[in-house]
Amino acid sequence: MSAKKLFQKKVDAIEVGSSKSISELLNRMGNTGFQGKSLAKVVDVYEDMIRDEDVTILFGYTGSLSTTGQWKIVNWLIENRYIDILIPTGANISEDLVDAMGMAYWQGDPKANDELLFSEGVNRYYDVYGKESDYLKMTEFIAEFIVTLEDGYKYSSKEFLHLFGLWLSGRGIKSIVAVAAQNGVPIFCPAIADSPYGDAALIAKSRGFNLTIDAIKDYIEFMKLGEGVKQTGVVYIGGGVPKDFIQLFAVTADLLYQDRKVPNRPGGNTRKEVGNLETYYPHKYAIQITTDSPQWGGLSGCTFDEAVSWGKEQPGGRLVQCYCDATIALPLITQALSERVDIKRPGRVFTNN
Repeated sequence: MSAKKLFQKKVDAIEVGSSKSISELLNRMGNTGFQGKSLAKVVDVYEDMIRDEDVTILFGYTGSLSTTGQWKIVNWLIENRYIDILIPTGANISEDLVDAMGMAYWQGDPKANDELLFSEGVNRYYDVYGKESDYLKMTEFIAEFIVTLEDGYKYSSKEFLHLFGLWLSGRGIKSIVAVAAQNGVPIFCPAIADSPYGDAALIAKSRGFNLTIDAIKDYIEFMKLGEGVKQTGVVYIGGGVPKDFIQLFAVTADLLYQDRKVPNRPGGNTRKEVGNLETYYPHKYAIQITTDSPQWGGLSGCTFDEAVSWGKEQPGGRLVQCYCDATIALPLITQALSERVDIKRPGRVFTNN
């Protein structure tokens, strides 16, 4: 490559006070370097995803973001249909209930005396405090819903959470699950027991009620959504199980069908080594905000370049990873989108929701 081709675009130094909005600031950051440039690109790619009428947006997120005041951001994304399918951890769609039910989380000190906190009934999330009594009220509240269900029926997490969302809506509680149910956005939570939902199921069991959530039924329902999809864009806040679950949407949905092709879904390609035994539908757009590194070999830090080797991402697709704390990146991304995008997407309608 010639030196001339290497020097195509100059770094543009940011001038303080020159930006009047978050969107404008991120535009300027796009002309800088490191993770500032990556964060600016995230907004660009998300905006393109929103405006692409052929794209279904899958959103996965991990961590304990609801305790840090991020849950209403997810509600906003759902309400504007900037999310078509939501795949969270159980914590993120239960711990928001504490706020939504009128209780609260509190700013704390990461250097606090944790023995003292325990004795006072305080749970610490790094520098956020939560009352154990509030946590238990939230868990008991979920159990109150569980015992209204059909004992012994095998629910998928999607079915369970949709019914819970409707139940919450009827009580005026505008949590993530409720907003998703109101807007027809399916939620899949593949590790739902690892959360207050699992604890609530124990409480229900103590009252003689048996809740069954079928993980394989969940997986089948998730993969069948591919029949109503053309292209996909994915957003990962963190990594973990939600990221892997969504990544597999591109590479294993075909296994549900004898001819190894997703019915009604355009595109798809095969690999030389396996001929027509597998069909791949790589994601056209992919965004990740993470603090994990790739060299440890875990999926949370896995690069999208590596994912191309699996058929999970499109070669030449709009792919960007930003190494940043989600509590910094997510508010900036969504505020910029609110300033740039003046449309509410119709969203994807899934008839089996």
